[in-house]
Amino acid sequence: MKSLVLHIILCLSLLTSSISFSQTIEVCDSCSTTTLKNAIAKANPFDTISIKKGTYKEYGIKVDKPLTIIGEDYPVIDGELKGEVITVISDNVTIDGLFVINVGTSYTEDYAAIRVRKSKHFVIQNVVLEKLFFGIYIEKSSYGKLYHNKIIGDAKEEYNSGNGIQLWYSNHIEIEHNYVEHVRDGIYLEFSDDCLIKNNVSAENLRYGLHFMFSNNDIYQDNTFENNGAGVAVMFSKKIKMYNNIFKENWGTASYGMLLKEINDAEIIGNTFEENTIGINIEGSNRILYKHNNFKKNGWAVKVRGACYTNRFIENNFLYNSFDIAYNSKINDNVFDRNYWSNYTGYDLDKDGIGDVPYRPVKLFSYIVNRTPETIILLRSLFIDIIDFSEKVSPVFTPDNLLDHNPQTKKVTW
Repeated sequence: MKSLVLHIILCLSLLTSSISFSQTIEVCDSCSTTTLKNAIAKANPFDTISIKKGTYKEYGIKVDKPLTIIGEDYPVIDGELKGEVITVISDNVTIDGLFVINVGTSYTEDYAAIRVRKSKHFVIQNVVLEKLFFGIYIEKSSYGKLYHNKIIGDAKEEYNSGNGIQLWYSNHIEIEHNYVEHVRDGIYLEFSDDCLIKNNVSAENLRYGLHFMFSNNDIYQDNTFENNGAGVAVMFSKKIKMYNNIFKENWGTASYGMLLKEINDAEIIGNTFEENTIGINIEGSNRILYKHNNFKKNGWAVKVRGACYTNRFIENNFLYNSFDIAYNSKINDNVFDRNYWSNYTGYDLDKDGIGDVPYRPVKLFSYIVNRTPETIILLRSLFIDIIDFSEKVSPVFTPDNLLDHNPQTKKVTW
């Protein structure tokens, strides 16, 4: 036991001494070190490299030791379209304040402006990435932070464009206050657990603002996903928490604010789904709590495709959607309770804030449009009001037990 304690003390003293004697290496045109590659080669572990304002035409830069790399006034690292620009393969690396441009494009290699591979305890912050293939690519790494980065692509087609921020087999990554636009997927996670994605804006991307698969125990909070090709796709994952996000203006024949496919034991709370073709498109997802969400001015607020069990829609606001709910399966123990429905026309004689007549959110016309999309042109006609009224009186095609028994007569506040 004593030898173990002495060994730990020795290691800590060596680490402390290496940090206390660290130096700063300056990089500039008139400095003794004129490239980032040379500075990394000269540096000792835990040194700082300070890059002065200017343009440095370099690519294939390998950061293979613990270093802090700081740019002054956003020096430009120009990859000249030749390949990957910066690859981090060491623990304890910080990259701060660089402007990286002209990442190479390849159909066999996922070239990135900054890649982190098999590393821990890294920080990438305050970087600007433009003219890129992939932006920041985190591969088999953990305990990293991506803060205050701006990633702007110029993607035209999905097949020759990459993602803004990509995580692959990584965990405990914090992604906060980043701005991503005009790439394929703004933020993409695959096999990445225990991550926090917070206060990001992902807009005007070709495909998804956020796309993740096989990633569990992640938290998505206070993000904005706006005007993306198909919104947000959440697939084959469990124990996801999505709080206070905005899903807005994702329009198109196959578009939605959020797609849920094979998602289990999740919480979707406090989000806003506004002006999307479909607010949430749900398939094969179970035991999800939908609470305190606003569904506003969507084509469909929620489409339930089937194989969904024991979900709860509690105290949400459904405001001025063309259709509130589309539902093509059995009720399957799903619960709609204490929601506010702007289309509710019931009464509240005892003034307790709860409608005295249950609300039936699935309309016959929604059922008809699902089967024959061309009939959508009849949406505002008197004929539709008549058939919806007749179905409400005597349900035949819509689930007769899909009811909100306690519809709120005023908007839910929280």
